[in-house]
Amino acid sequence: MAAARLPYLLGHAEIADLFGVERQTSAKWRVDRTLPEPDLVASGNPYWLLATVLALTGRRVTEDRLREYEAKIPAGYRAESREPLPVIVGIQEVALILGTDQQTVSRWRHRKRIATADLVLSRSPLWLLDTITADATERGRSLVAEEVERLQAGVRVPQKPRGRRVMTESRPPRKPLPEPQSFTSSEQEEAVAFVTEMLTEGHTAVIRPKR
Repeated sequence: MAAARLPYLLGHAEIADLFGVERQTSAKWRVDRTLPEPDLVASGNPYWLLATVLALTGRRVTEDRLREYEAKIPAGYRAESREPLPVIVGIQEVALILGTDQQTVSRWRHRKRIATADLVLSRSPLWLLDTITADATERGRSLVAEEVERLQAGVRVPQKPRGRRVMTESRPPRKPLPEPQSFTSSEQEEAVAFVTEMLTEGHTAVIRPKR
């Protein structure tokens, strides 16, 4: 099967590699608006088109670094603007599409029970929406039509907030605490997904190693 065509996209790790700086520097550029608003937000994470990154004022990229980056996405192409772009989703959107949770999607990915990610940026897997829907059909998994339609209409999960939030209204009640879970050393992705979900819901997590 031919590799899916994807626009050249970069997360903070790829931007740092492209300019030869620390990842924290790329994140700082986002805060001080050296980097504009992201061209894509998937699973709450920001990504930028290569054209957007190359247009940064006063920043130069060597040809060697550019070739090295492009070689990592063999079927990639340079999109000049965010419209039109294919619908690209991360684990959070995949879970919504398939009517499950992020832990389950991470577990499927670890056990190769879901399509291989079309792209991995800043250590986060990304898929074309068409890849996920085709894979679900092949495996006999049902799709949540409303979520597919929302994504096709451009509705996205908001970007993860940065810094301390100013509380302007009372905090909504937290969800009930989930049951404690144990993970083996081979289930690191599931463990990360579980802890991330707990922190996102406002809980704290205590990790106790076992032998």
